Amino acid sequence: MKILLRLLTYARPIGKFAVPFAIATVFAILFGIINFTLIIPLLDVLFGTVGETQAQQILQKPEPALSFDFFKQFFNYYFGQIIREHGKMGALKFVCAVIFVSVLLSNLFRYLAQRTLEHFRAYTVCNFRQDAFDKAIALDLSYYANERKGNVMSRLTNDVQEVESAISSVFNAVFKEPVSLVAYFVFLFAMSVQLTMFTLVIIPVSGLIIGGISKRLKGQAREVQASLGTLLSILDETFGGIRIIAGFNAFGYIRGKFGQENEHYREALRRFANRRELASPFSEFAGVSVVAGILLYGGSLVLSGEFGAASFIAYIILFSQVLRPIKEISNSFSQLQRGIAAGRRVFELIDTVPAIQSKPGAVWKNAFERDIEFRNVSFGYLPGTKTLQHISFSLPKGKSVALVGESGGGKSTIADLLTRFYDPTEGGILIDGVDLRDCNLDSLRQHLGIVTQESILFNDTIFNNIAFGDPAATQAQVEQAARIANAHEFILRTENGYQTNIGDRGMKLSGGQRQRLAIARAVYKNPPILILDEATSALDTESEKLVQEALANLMKGRTTLVIAHRLSTIQKADEILVIKDGRIVERGNHEELLEVSNGIYRKLSLLQAI
Repeated sequence: MKILLRLLTYARPIGKFAVPFAIATVFAILFGIINFTLIIPLLDVLFGTVGETQAQQILQKPEPALSFDFFKQFFNYYFGQIIREHGKMGALKFVCAVIFVSVLLSNLFRYLAQRTLEHFRAYTVCNFRQDAFDKAIALDLSYYANERKGNVMSRLTNDVQEVESAISSVFNAVFKEPVSLVAYFVFLFAMSVQLTMFTLVIIPVSGLIIGGISKRLKGQAREVQASLGTLLSILDETFGGIRIIAGFNAFGYIRGKFGQENEHYREALRRFANRRELASPFSEFAGVSVVAGILLYGGSLVLSGEFGAASFIAYIILFSQVLRPIKEISNSFSQLQRGIAAGRRVFELIDTVPAIQSKPGAVWKNAFERDIEFRNVSFGYLPGTKTLQHISFSLPKGKSVALVGESGGGKSTIADLLTRFYDPTEGGILIDGVDLRDCNLDSLRQHLGIVTQESILFNDTIFNNIAFGDPAATQAQVEQAARIANAHEFILRTENGYQTNIGDRGMKLSGGQRQRLAIARAVYKNPPILILDEATSALDTESEKLVQEALANLMKGRTTLVIAHRLSTIQKADEILVIKDGRIVERGNHEELLEVSNGIYRKLSLLQAI
């Protein structure tokens, strides 16, 4: 129930949906019931049970009163007038005309109620999906390091879809169908108290059994959604790594992995569907059994003269409509169970508290003024481990510091700490003397520009990739950034120039072209602090030369942290730090480190010179 009530908060103000839905539903139910009650006078006319004597008895106009009998007598009064003035054929035409208008109005109000319901569902789910997405992209990298990306995608797609399918069941199960039931039983009681009391003894028994079936659906629905999330995760990993799968001829392994989870999902879905589908036929069987009992008991009343034949036929027809809301309530609760299970999974994502976020009252950094300082920083991705140990160095404004060393030594981790993708487990990182943890996160990152080994581009135009996140970008600004990044010439050679779509992850471009676009994006942002993480390691010689020139243009006048394997890219750095096993083992400029006998930097330089 808590999940359901929380979902409804996304429909606020809910009154703008509930009020028109309630009004339209009440009128749809009212006119729908009138359709069936009019069968009684219709049958009376057809069976010839309305004679002149009875017609004379209903010619007296009733006194106004707020009761079912008043409306019945009021209709009978006009009905009697028509019989007297136009005969039975005129009365028949009158009843058919009233039924026609009643059916028209009933369906009109039913349409308006359904239209409101669809608006409610679309509005609620749109807000729910947006909130889930906003919370998902605000989570820190440590969350995604421990969580399958496909599982997150499943929560934002399949689970939200399940909520969308179930959300309309709220109004149906809570308002529409219960109101329909109450209205039907009010009319049924008015027609025969004895017969209706008899039905109320039988119906609750089937309702309890159906309720037990629905209750068990909850756990199975959760299992289905979890299995579907794992299945989507395998799909995401497969299509994202299709080259590796082909290169290692691992199709058999992947097929087996997918097949195993696919089979698990099939079994979970089968168990859920078997129990879900049991509710509907059982409710129908129970309903027919109740009708059979009514036929037996009601028929005895007709035979004994206690109940009119026309009234009994109308009663049976009207009671048959009671089965529909009962069945709909059963189906709605089944759908709600699956939607609640899906909603719980999405709320688990929404409720995850980011490990990295701005603290209350955090300092807003309007400008970078002096330096960045790593002060005795240690860090471990897992408790009890240390990827970095006691790292201390300073990066003055306008200077460059390069990090070199073996893969896995901790160089990229230093860059991730500076961008505050993670926080140090010991020590601190200061910008202009203020600890990063005391700075507003948005204000910190607006001063940073990042160019990584893997050029992260988006399935969009070249223009939008360079001006990423800035809807006010001009053509002149984007072209200037592209020229600085040595990208303008190749952009003009593409099919539509700056409006060329580069495909998924920029797959229509070469590696060097993608990297230059990434540099152009950093140039456009114009950050005072620049982080270059292996920005040229995956390029051929010709592309590397163009990218090196672009990087040199980008680094002019900026504070730069460079991570590189190729020493040719960092020889002009103001300070070079050699990182090994999470520690700084050597430091100095290029010339100073070359003079260190048996030094790691000297060995790397000699190896790359061969």
